[in-house]
Amino acid sequence: MVKATKQTPSKNNAKAGDKINQKVISKNQTSTKSDESDNLNTGISEENSKKVADALNQVLADEFVLYTKTLNFHWNIEGRDFHALHLFLEEQYNQLQIIIDSVAERVRKVGHFSTGSMQEFLNAASLKEHQGAASISEEMIAELASDHDSMIRKTRTLIDDFEEYDDAGSSDFITAIMKEHEKMAWMLRASVPQKR
Repeated sequence: MVKATKQTPSKNNAKAGDKINQKVISKNQTSTKSDESDNLNTGISEENSKKVADALNQVLADEFVLYTKTLNFHWNIEGRDFHALHLFLEEQYNQLQIIIDSVAERVRKVGHFSTGSMQEFLNAASLKEHQGAASISEEMIAELASDHDSMIRKTRTLIDDFEEYDDAGSSDFITAIMKEHEKMAWMLRASVPQKR
């Protein structure tokens, strides 16, 4: 039979816990609303993290509109290459879903809340929804490629903006998003015959 022994925390563990608590307490006691320091203590001012979050929320809105448009075209596409394009657009909207989630999480990582309602997305988005009946597949693909081009231009601008805001992490992040849109735009254009 094994006897249960009461374990007491070591002095080192207790001291480590006290240091963590002191850091949390001292940070909370010293931060003020007018303080220019970062709310996460990561070296980015509150003002700059807000600028980054606002720009990312605009990207998030456009990503969501593009996702919805891609889903719409996936459902309603018609034409001789229906099956292949239907599956291809499914891959594209799945990739956009991953991008949407990563952008929203990046907003949270810089210390702010991501937008999340359809109305907020539509109000902030620069991309336009596709309304009305389905059109032929080549027109749908061209419209999606054009939207990806818009996202490439937008994200390319944000790379330097985020560097100016002292947020190299968000600059790297948005560079990766731009590269995803470059690949998706290329694949869209390669999926339909080009007029020469």
